[in-house]
Amino acid sequence: QVQLVESGGGLVQAGGSLRLACAASGRLFGLYNMGWYRQAPGNQREFVATITSGDSTNYADSVKGRFTISRDNSKNTVHLQMNGLKPEDTAVYYCNAVHKFTYQNYWGQGTQVTVSS
Repeated sequence: QVQLVESGGGLVQAGGSLRLACAASGRLFGLYNMGWYRQAPGNQREFVATITSGDSTNYADSVKGRFTISRDNSKNTVHLQMNGLKPEDTAVYYCNAVHKFTYQNYWGQGTQVTVSS
C-alpha cells in the first residue's frame, strides 16, 4: 500500500514558477514509476510527466521545455518543477505511482495550481 501526498500548489502569475512535491509512504519506493497528471475544470485528467524507476522521463508536448520531473528515492519524493507557467496550466495536479511489476496504481488527493494572466 502506498499513500501519496502532494504539496506546493498555489496561485502564481503567468511566467512564474512553482515546485510541486509528492511524498510517498510505504516501502520500496524505488520500484514505482511515478508521474504527474492534471485535471482542469470540465476536462478529463491528462498526462503531464512521468519518471521511471530507472529515471527515464517523459513529458506531455504542452509542458516540454518548461516542466522538469525528478525523484529522490532516499526521501521517497518526486518533484515537478514548473517554469514559464501559463494560464492554461491551471488545474488540480495529481501524483501517481505505478508498481513496475504488479502495476498496482495509486493516486494522491491533488494540489491546486492557478496561473493568473
